[in-house]
Amino acid sequence: MDLGIREKRALVCASSKGLGRGCAEALAEAGVDLVMNARGVEALEQTAQEIRDRYNVQVATVAADIVSDEGRAKVLEAAGAVDILVTNAGGPPPGMWTDWQREDFQKAIESNMLTPILLMQALMPGMVEKGWGRVVNITSQSVKAPIAVLGLSNTARTGLTGYVAGVSRQVAPNGVMVNNLLPGIHATDRAVSLDTGVTKAQGISMEEAKAQREATIPARRYGDPADFGKMCAFLCSQHAGFIVGQNILMDGGQTLSTM
Repeated sequence: MDLGIREKRALVCASSKGLGRGCAEALAEAGVDLVMNARGVEALEQTAQEIRDRYNVQVATVAADIVSDEGRAKVLEAAGAVDILVTNAGGPPPGMWTDWQREDFQKAIESNMLTPILLMQALMPGMVEKGWGRVVNITSQSVKAPIAVLGLSNTARTGLTGYVAGVSRQVAPNGVMVNNLLPGIHATDRAVSLDTGVTKAQGISMEEAKAQREATIPARRYGDPADFGKMCAFLCSQHAGFIVGQNILMDGGQTLSTM
């Protein structure tokens, strides 16, 4: 399918690895030029060059912490006017409600709620002026059904979801479509981190921890970041102009919900 976005320009955050990389690759395959951001220079440059070589699109890179004011300003200056924004930031650590203090919630909110909001506020006015734009926020399945050990993520990402619910309806008349993609467990560094926590808590191997988690997923496997990226690219396409303020699960059926 031709997504109709060839020669558009996209900012994809945290895109050197994992789900962010999956989104960057899928957009590049559709002919979109990229501004890629991540904290680690080496992984970012390697991924960017691989995308240039494979898809023959323009790729600019900005090594910076998108959560910090300084890093975000650096990324926004390099990005300039973009047609597509994909927000993404690593999730906060798991734990129990007794583990978290005020500063833990502040960090989670800065990373997983305020950073996407500030990026939207900076870039959507240009989209509105042009009469076309796409925003996809990578959030979590936990906004549909909370995950007890991910209370920090539950809190911050649900706040972002509420913001998007309102703002998406305000910019849709101007051709700007804002939606959220909700991943379940995918084969990324995040999965390794969560499974490592299980091994320590239960005294089992990584293989056992992964098998235990896979048994809770109807698809009986972890998600593929490439498949996730293709859904992101579709939401950024010309064909997604009637999809507004939605929260789309990609979790292999793990979330028990009828809606």
